[in-house]
Amino acid sequence: MKIEINIDETIADMEIVVTCSKLTPKVEKILAALRMMDCQLIGKKGDELHLLDIAQIIYIESMERKCFVYTADDVYESDFPLYELERQLAEYGFFRVSKSFLIHLSSIQSLKADMNRRIRITMANGEQIIASRQYADGLKKRLGVK
Repeated sequence: MKIEINIDETIADMEIVVTCSKLTPKVEKILAALRMMDCQLIGKKGDELHLLDIAQIIYIESMERKCFVYTADDVYESDFPLYELERQLAEYGFFRVSKSFLIHLSSIQSLKADMNRRIRITMANGEQIIASRQYADGLKKRLGVK
């Protein structure tokens, strides 16, 4: 991979150009990382609002009509329903693994086959999440595993 940086003080906004022979998973991962650098989500903790970098989010859980955003350090509440967060975050490497969970694919530590074609996912913070049968095949396809 060749990286070229051109500094031009007359340019007002940064521009990144990726040139490749074809769109591979490696290129898609680089593009997702670039997109995430500028993306943030608002999370509530108590009566305070916090700007959360999407790259720091490990997973999101929906429970009793509320969504909770988990980072390595804390838990925040989101005003968005899970389906809306899924739509907003899909291009940033998030994937729906059950009715209640949306995970950040880059935060997966390990996968283990579970009963009834489910997958046990261990996340970067040690939490274990079960991918239901309905979503397991899509997860394997997205990760490129059999």
